Amino acid sequence: MTNQPKYHIGLVIYPGMTQLDITAPHQVFSFIPEVQVHMLWKNLESVTSGEGLIILPTTTFEQCPQLDVICVPGGGMGTVETMADSEVLEFLQQQSKTAKYITSVCTGSLILAAAGLLKGYRAGCHWLFREYLAMLGVEVKNQRVVVDRNRITGGGVTAGIDFGLVVVSQLCGEETAKRIQLLLEYNPEPPFDAGSPDNAGDVLVEQVKKFGQPLLEATLAQTKITAENLSQ
Repeated sequence: MTNQPKYHIGLVIYPGMTQLDITAPHQVFSFIPEVQVHMLWKNLESVTSGEGLIILPTTTFEQCPQLDVICVPGGGMGTVETMADSEVLEFLQQQSKTAKYITSVCTGSLILAAAGLLKGYRAGCHWLFREYLAMLGVEVKNQRVVVDRNRITGGGVTAGIDFGLVVVSQLCGEETAKRIQLLLEYNPEPPFDAGSPDNAGDVLVEQVKKFGQPLLEATLAQTKITAENLSQ
């Protein structure tokens, strides 16, 4: 018998990230005894999410073992800043050389794309930012979870649970993923049919776009810079 984990999963955290993008898949992965989950950042100082949740890293980039799965969350302005953070992008590029699966949730796919890891792949993203992801050479899909070879990308925020279950099914099989789904009682019945722009209606869609306008403008500006850098 050995106590060594069979799989190492690395969840990259950064200031301003959306906490559910990480905590949802973390909850799913926590049910697998053969998995060790690493909360990764540049140092071991606490990281504050965009919602004010304080998360402690468990492993630094420098000390990180070779990962089987690397996952990047999305967020608000923190995502924009991370798209231009060379230390993060270089870490992702290095781990991608050996990782079995390179993954993201929500606008984390923009960060993967900024690292040059989604060009020529199909991927998902939060609906507000799909056109920006497409600007980075990605074939964007309107799906809850998109699997293209060893890239697994989730849609917006709450898709992190679906994403986690898909990753588990790839690592440990569908039956294990089903057991975890049942343990979580993941059987959603949302009170309103307003969880996607297709169902929410034009009025709500425009309200959300207006609310997010500063972030959309900042993301577009950084995406244009990133697209130019990737083309060089």
